[in-house]
Amino acid sequence: MGFTLGFSAGVMLHVSFVELLPAAVEGLDFLRAHLAFFAGMGLLFLVDMFVPHEFAGHEDHTEKQGKLVRTGLLVALGIAIHNFPEGLATFAGTMMEERLGGAIAVAIAIHNVPEGLAVAAPIYAATGKPGKAFKWALLSGLSEPAGAALAALVLWPFLTPGVVAFFLGLVAGFMVSIAVDELVPAAKEFHHDHVPILGVILGSMLMAASLWMLR
Repeated sequence: MGFTLGFSAGVMLHVSFVELLPAAVEGLDFLRAHLAFFAGMGLLFLVDMFVPHEFAGHEDHTEKQGKLVRTGLLVALGIAIHNFPEGLATFAGTMMEERLGGAIAVAIAIHNVPEGLAVAAPIYAATGKPGKAFKWALLSGLSEPAGAALAALVLWPFLTPGVVAFFLGLVAGFMVSIAVDELVPAAKEFHHDHVPILGVILGSMLMAASLWMLR
């Protein structure tokens, strides 16, 4: 888990600074793209304040079953709220350029692996039912296609190149915040040595290689 969470952080940081933010600058300008970027960071900060969602660490296995289930459901709710704009971002990125949408999808898919574990682990530990743990992890992830569907059905007329570029800057802020505020600290909780930073490095390298192959 320490390596996986660090790996996800590396993927998200790399795609944010190498692909999303530069694309936002190109579609808008330097100032407005960075305003969108910092708006994304601020928005995620507000979501974190009002909808806390912590990764469940190893210490949760010693807690009572009721608290474990509650932990899993709260994590599922928080992740579902966070996933909604990610689906919108993948849709918007693909509208701008298919390669960019593919890069966002890869980054988000890798990032979702530890999120699914964070939802499923406490529920499975409390109930011993893998099907129930899978159900809640699946439901938390379905908010991403819901976000894409909203973009397709409602926001389509408004998705001008400038609006898409704004969303790319916004999502870059989302991803950077998730990486530095959630994934890296959670990785250090699971493993206090150098394994998390090794995951960050390798995740960034994999994202760089995948972007190079997509060119």
